[in-house]
Amino acid sequence: MSHRRRALGQRGEQIAALFLQQKGYRVIERNVRTRQGEIDLIAWDGDVLVFVEVRTRTSTAYGTAAESVTWRKQRKLRELALAYLQHYEKSVPRFRFDVVAICCRPDQSPEIEHITHAF
Repeated sequence: MSHRRRALGQRGEQIAALFLQQKGYRVIERNVRTRQGEIDLIAWDGDVLVFVEVRTRTSTAYGTAAESVTWRKQRKLRELALAYLQHYEKSVPRFRFDVVAICCRPDQSPEIEHITHAF
């Protein structure tokens, strides 16, 4: 991954974390990495543990950021979440998957789309 793409992804994750915190979420983990992959953000929304996939784009030329969360990525996130729950959070009664899609066009404020219960 290029430095530019990595920086864009990190910026998107920062924007998403601030956005969710402003909505009352409590972000507890960022960039949880395992051998199988990475979970961008993990947060509490009340008593619901939320696994958040953050997608950041600079344009919609190849589709929206939200559209880039394919069924393969959804399957991978489910696997990662299950491993996380088994290892760290033994007593989580409810959890869900959200997507925060961000479009960061040059010289404009970021456009943020938050999809709760995304899959």
